[in-house]
Amino acid sequence: MRSAAVVGTGLIGTSIALALRGRGVTTYLIDANPEAARTAADLGAGIAGTPRSPVDLAVIAVPPRHVAAALKEHQLRRLAHDFTDAASIKELPQREADQAGCDLTRFVGGHPMGGREQSGPLAARDDLFHGRPWVLTPSAHTRAQTVERARRLAELCRARPVVMAHAEHDRAVALTSHAPHLVSSLLAGQLLHGDPSQLGLAGQGLQDITRLAAGSADLWTDILGSNAVAVADVLAGFAQDLYQVVDALRGLGTAHEPEQQRVHTDRLTTALVRGVQGRARIPAPTAAPTLSTAYAAAPRGV
Repeated sequence: MRSAAVVGTGLIGTSIALALRGRGVTTYLIDANPEAARTAADLGAGIAGTPRSPVDLAVIAVPPRHVAAALKEHQLRRLAHDFTDAASIKELPQREADQAGCDLTRFVGGHPMGGREQSGPLAARDDLFHGRPWVLTPSAHTRAQTVERARRLAELCRARPVVMAHAEHDRAVALTSHAPHLVSSLLAGQLLHGDPSQLGLAGQGLQDITRLAAGSADLWTDILGSNAVAVADVLAGFAQDLYQVVDALRGLGTAHEPEQQRVHTDRLTTALVRGVQGRARIPAPTAAPTLSTAYAAAPRGV
């Protein structure tokens, strides 16, 4: 891949562009806000503006509900030979792209699994995706060359390409990303009820668990709303466990009989043990693959 375009120069788009420029790919930066594109260009992410001829691959790095419109617009303008996106939802953009009459043979959904709580081009990093999964969701229409170019994009960003179905991806990120963000936000919202003397006791643990809550509310409203059913399913299970813990804690505060105390203590301990066991299932971070090993490890059976 010798040339690329990034549509949307926020955190993700600019980070992709920085990684591509670091690998010698001529990269063009396009944004509805020209100032954002110029800021990304000043950071060394590429050239602000539209190329004179189609580039090899265009990355649509806009919120989920804007992917289909941006894809349609830039396919009509012949921005690139092939297209992918970077949205954290895959079913909705694919369905809307189909309804909009986009050329689905030259489009493959993509989601680099990296991010920060900050937003905008100034928060971008060229190593944001190092060693991280980069999900590709080809449809039955996607041509092989388009998938290969998207794989090459992930490889250039030193990520690990992973092929998944659209619905499978959305259920996975509901569990591992979207529901956790909302839980972090809800817990951080409780701090509005604390007075300064209480908040002055906050330690690193509270900083860690509420870090995600600092993300853009507008962007996350789009993301969560676009994956609403899958996120609601995860939160329903969480709410059930939460109510059981609340009941156990209230029981421990009011029960006087040893047997009642033991029942409530066991329920609380069970919840904590499940937490230990669940966290142990998170895979350890992996080192960023080299260009050759990333490509060799990429799944092929599309």
